[in-house]
Amino acid sequence: VVEPGRSIAGPAGVALYTVGSIKDIPGVRRYVAVDGGMGDNIRPKLYGARYEAFLASRPEAPIDGKVTIAGKYCESTDILISDIDMPKLQTGDVICLPAAGAYCLAMASNYNGMPRPEVVMVSDGDARVMRRRETLDDLLAAEVF
Repeated sequence: VVEPGRSIAGPAGVALYTVGSIKDIPGVRRYVAVDGGMGDNIRPKLYGARYEAFLASRPEAPIDGKVTIAGKYCESTDILISDIDMPKLQTGDVICLPAAGAYCLAMASNYNGMPRPEVVMVSDGDARVMRRRETLDDLLAAEVF
């Protein structure tokens, strides 16, 4: 049995996260909180998957120091990447995690009542929504009261 998911789908997809807040703990680390996390990419915590990241608007920006990219879920283990060299980041910046095409969507959940993100395909400069972003109404529609 051959399971080629990571080698085929992995490089074909990227995950984009928007920086929400930045917290410096002097002498310890700088946390960068983003608008996703373990609900849309459980791989880092499930089996230690390691990702690279860069600032989407300036991929060649000079490195400012190490940061830990944390997710939005209320779990102390919601860490996408620990201690990665990144440029100076600000709230609103978009961080790109390349090679995130395999299993992120298939393993995504509505943990903490969070809707799953949109999926967009880009080909020859044209973008097309392949799966729309879930809404809170989508989540509530599945509940029986």
